Amino acid sequence: MRSRPLADLLPAATRLLGVPDTTEDNARADLLAGTAAEHLVVLLIDGLGALQLAQHAGVAPSLSGMTDLGSLSAPFPSTTCVSLTSLGTGLPPGMHGIVGTSFRLDDGSVLAPLSWGSEPNPIATQPEPTLLERAAAAGVQVTSIAPAAHRTSGLTRAALRGGDYAGAETARDRVRAAAGALKSARAGGRRSLTYVYWPELDKAGHIEGVDSAGYRRALGRVDSLVAGLLELMGGDAELVVTSDHRMVDVPDGRRLDIEGSPALRAGVATILGEPRVRHVYAEPGAAGDVHRRWTDELGSRASVRTRAEVGELLGPVDDWYSDRIGDVVAIAQDDWALVSQRIDRVVSGLRGQHGALTPEEVLVPLRASWTPAGAGS
Repeated sequence: MRSRPLADLLPAATRLLGVPDTTEDNARADLLAGTAAEHLVVLLIDGLGALQLAQHAGVAPSLSGMTDLGSLSAPFPSTTCVSLTSLGTGLPPGMHGIVGTSFRLDDGSVLAPLSWGSEPNPIATQPEPTLLERAAAAGVQVTSIAPAAHRTSGLTRAALRGGDYAGAETARDRVRAAAGALKSARAGGRRSLTYVYWPELDKAGHIEGVDSAGYRRALGRVDSLVAGLLELMGGDAELVVTSDHRMVDVPDGRRLDIEGSPALRAGVATILGEPRVRHVYAEPGAAGDVHRRWTDELGSRASVRTRAEVGELLGPVDDWYSDRIGDVVAIAQDDWALVSQRIDRVVSGLRGQHGALTPEEVLVPLRASWTPAGAGS
C-alpha cells in the first residue's frame, strides 16, 4: 500500500478543480486520479489511523466501504497543528514553521498553536499562502466547516485561511452546511472545494485510549457523518476522507517523568513539545552536553537528535524557522511518553498520545467515493 505525504492532498484537489500553479508535480496531481468531479468535499477526521481503521472496519461500514486510495503519511511531529498546516499549505513543517504542539519563536516567546489567539500575528508567523486562498482567488467556491470557535483561532488563520467559514457543532450540522455549500456552488456555476473537520474521535482516543469501547463508539459516530456526506455525492461531487494522525496507548509503566531526572534538566533553558516529541532548548553553549546527557539518560526509550538531524524529518527547513526547533529533540520510541507535571500536566496524563514516528501514529487513511482504475494497489 502506497504512502504519500498528507501535504500532497490539497495540491492534488485544487489542481483537479482547475486551480493553476498549485503544483508542478505530476505524482502529487495523480493522488486523486480517476475523477473529474467539479465539487470536492474533503473530510478530515482528527485521530483516525489507517491501521486502526482496518482493525475496526466493522464499526465504520460506510467509511470502510469507500474506495481505499492507500495511506498518507502525517508530517513530523505527527500532531494536529503540524498536520493541519501541512495540509493547508502543501508544505513540510520546515517550510511553514509550525513545528510542534508547543515551540519557541525566535524572540524567545512560546507558541502553543492549539490555543492560539491573535498574538503572535498568525499571518506573520505562517506567511505562506494556503491552498484554500489560492483556490478562492482562482474562482473556486471554498468553504470550511468546523466548530464556530475555530473560526478566528490563530491556527485556522495560519493554516487554513481562505474562502468562507461555516460554524457547525454536530455531525448533522456539518452535513447540512456541506449540502448548502454544494447547492450554492451549483447555483452559481462554480466549482467548489469544501473542507470539513471532525475532532471528536481524537478526544476519545486521548482520554479513553485507542483500543477502548469509547473510541469504537466515537468511530461509529464518525461513520454516521461519513454516511450523511456520501448521500450528497454522485454526479459532479465526490467525497475524500483522511486524517491528521493517529495515536498509541501509553501504559502507566511507560511514562518517564522528565522532571525527576537532574541529568535531563542540566543545561536546559526550556522544554516544550508534547510527551511523544520534546523540543529541548539548551542554555547558550550547552547544546552538545544536553544532547549527550539526554541520549545517555533515555537510552532506548527515545531517539535523541540534534537540531540538524531532526531537520531531515521536518525538511527541508527554511532558515527563517530553524531556531523554532529545539537544540535537541527527543522522540519517544515504542509506547513510551516523556511526561511532565510542570510543562503540560493534563496532556501528560492522557492515555492516548501521538507525535512520534510509529506507523500507528503516522499512517492515515485516504478514502474516496469514486473507484479509479487500480485503486488500492
